[in-house]
Amino acid sequence: MATRKKKAKPFWERAYKGHAYWSGRNKLGKVTLLAQPKGKYHWEAGGRAGFTDELGKAKAAVELAVYNADTQLDLFQA
Repeated sequence: MATRKKKAKPFWERAYKGHAYWSGRNKLGKVTLLAQPKGKYHWEAGGRAGFTDELGKAKAAVELAVYNADTQLDLFQA
């Protein structure tokens, strides 16, 4: 029986004043702590971006944006 390559599971990596969401060597998204106003997080992934007050919500937004970008078909696909 031939072995199949499994799709790499994305993971979070902690960085200075932020976190990055990786799949292998591909950066899927990131969350950054803003200096002003304090306690705000900026997230961006899959062509989307936003702000939240909590790190958990920012990470969830990145994961959702990556999932939607991965599963949604292109509008102008031939």
